[in-house]
Amino acid sequence: MSRRLRYVPLLGLLAYLATGLAQVRPDERAVVRRFGQVVARPGPGLWVGLPWGIDRLDRVSVRSVRQIKAGFVADSSIDSPGNPTGQYLTGDQNLVNVQLTIDYAIGETDADLDAYVIQRDLADAILARESEAAAAEWAGGRTVDEVLLTGTAALPAWIMERLEPRIAELKLGVRVQRVAATLAPPEEVRAAFEQVSQAQTGIRTREYQARQESDMRMRQAEALRYKWEQEATVFKSGQLQQARAEAAEFKLQLDAFRELKATNPDALAALWWNEMRTTLVGLKARGGRVEPLDAHLGKDGLDVTQFLNPKRR
Repeated sequence: MSRRLRYVPLLGLLAYLATGLAQVRPDERAVVRRFGQVVARPGPGLWVGLPWGIDRLDRVSVRSVRQIKAGFVADSSIDSPGNPTGQYLTGDQNLVNVQLTIDYAIGETDADLDAYVIQRDLADAILARESEAAAAEWAGGRTVDEVLLTGTAALPAWIMERLEPRIAELKLGVRVQRVAATLAPPEEVRAAFEQVSQAQTGIRTREYQARQESDMRMRQAEALRYKWEQEATVFKSGQLQQARAEAAEFKLQLDAFRELKATNPDALAALWWNEMRTTLVGLKARGGRVEPLDAHLGKDGLDVTQFLNPKRR
């Protein structure tokens, strides 16, 4: 029995030394602190260090994304009834409930890893308080209508912009990947706000329909204008071509007349009788009355009274 007791201290020593062994998984990184000072950052695999009390090894999953909730909590019994968590005052003295969801991961540098290991117990609370402070600042500078209508899209970007420098200043060792926000009026006035929201939705729908109709009519007007411009261009081109052809033909006839007149003094009379023949043939072809007027010539010239209709009595 006494022999076995002699091995007890040895076994205790071995067990104590074994506290310096640790297995770091593939998705983890570790930070080893010796008397509070970082001495190593082992990667995946078996780590052999000094035993408990001398070395402290903290393993951190660097691939996982952590998520926290902040802002409005439905069950706020721990807070005073007059000031529940996540209920903010808008610029026009109305209250809105704002619930925030923050996704974050550990930074990629060794300094980020060291900072997170040191601040791990405070990181979630600090991120939540900083996010709530940014949300309160955003809501306080806007009307309740603007907060409820644009908050879901605008508030996350506002918080992200202000969290980054604050995280760097506080040395939390994390980076925020996404912020989501859910905004709603207090339960006591929710019905009234929903009616206002429905009315505003109807207004926006009608405005959208009016813009669509305006755009459609504008496109129709543009198409009609283009059609008329094309038709006018075609008509103009046709008229110009016809005018040029007639001018060219007239010039040819004029040149021919001048050549003919040089050799025949009666060329103008021949041309006139040729035009008269063409005119008379055209009139007759259209059903007009064509007859010689020689029988109506008198000593005083053409007697036009014979062509007048007799007066009605």
